[in-house]
Amino acid sequence: MMAKKSPRRHSDEFKQETVDLVLKQGYSVADAARAVGITPALLYKWKAKLTEQPILNDDEKAELLRLRKEIKQLRMEQEIFKKGQRLLCEAREVRYNFIQQNQRHYPIKTLCKVMKVSVSAYYALEPKRTNLVEVGLQIQIRALFNQHKQRIGSRTIKALLQQIGFQVGRYKVRSVMRKLGLVCQQRQAFKVTTKRNERHQVQFNLLNQNFQPLFANEVWAGDITYIKTSQGWRYLAVVMDLFSRRIVGWSMAERMKADLVIQALQQAHVLRQPQYGCVFHSDRGSQYTSRAFAKKASQLKMRLSMSDMGCCYDNAVVERFFGSLKYEGLGHTTSMNESVVKQEITQFIHYYNFKRPHTANNGMSPLEYENSQIKVSCAA
Repeated sequence: MMAKKSPRRHSDEFKQETVDLVLKQGYSVADAARAVGITPALLYKWKAKLTEQPILNDDEKAELLRLRKEIKQLRMEQEIFKKGQRLLCEAREVRYNFIQQNQRHYPIKTLCKVMKVSVSAYYALEPKRTNLVEVGLQIQIRALFNQHKQRIGSRTIKALLQQIGFQVGRYKVRSVMRKLGLVCQQRQAFKVTTKRNERHQVQFNLLNQNFQPLFANEVWAGDITYIKTSQGWRYLAVVMDLFSRRIVGWSMAERMKADLVIQALQQAHVLRQPQYGCVFHSDRGSQYTSRAFAKKASQLKMRLSMSDMGCCYDNAVVERFFGSLKYEGLGHTTSMNESVVKQEITQFIHYYNFKRPHTANNGMSPLEYENSQIKVSCAA
């Protein structure tokens, strides 16, 4: 059964900025809602909640709005007249300057009425207001950047914006991010961790850098990396389904033995239940070339594949995941104990599988990509 798509969640900051487009910048509810990609009904709801409007019937609301508008208009005209009556006999340029100085406090239309100048003439001398589409785009980009804990760059944000209906290119996103001061730092490179035991048997390379299998559970890949904690080094082994880049199994231990990779493979097999002949690809580390691991793979009816000697690209997809994990999820683990690090790894893998967009998945998370392929298969 397919997982039901959860509704979009908006932060309080996003709601306040959207409501401010109506309250402070004078845009209509329909225009503001269209600019940020939500419905007018939802924006009305946010506006009512943030301004704490009392509950009235329709007639009372209409009368209250009319009276408030009338009183506000009269008060504004009176205040403007007191401030600018001495300028009514001055040249138009002087009155234009007065309007410009007070437009943050009063509507331009009312200022022009009291100062006896036309609105069109004043606007002809004023720079155009900030484009509403641009404002909405800035709000969405900032919200997405914060939602993903400042982990994503312009390419990923562009894909997410296109999913919610914004037709925008990467260079435009990059320009807006630069304007807003949103910076996603580059992750660091990490070294290969495992070495081959010359006495162990090496399997043939069945993958040959083909990182795009046609079906789920057709080709898995695994690797090991170091994780530094306050209690010393720990070792993490993962299993990835190359079809969707989903992490389907992982294990962490104090020692880098064959049991470490066996536990990760066993967890993945229990979760996914692959059919006979699923390929598991790894490097030639002693843990993967061990007899114990080969025996376990045989029991699970899986075929083993190993990278060629000295080829760093055969397992690049898993190594890229390790880079993302260490930069995006474990930025400061040296001060964390092992249990806290495990929690951080669990949370990051959940984010990676369920929310993080992947270029190889057309901008979708691994779970979304797998579900989309199920729909295609059912429709075929």
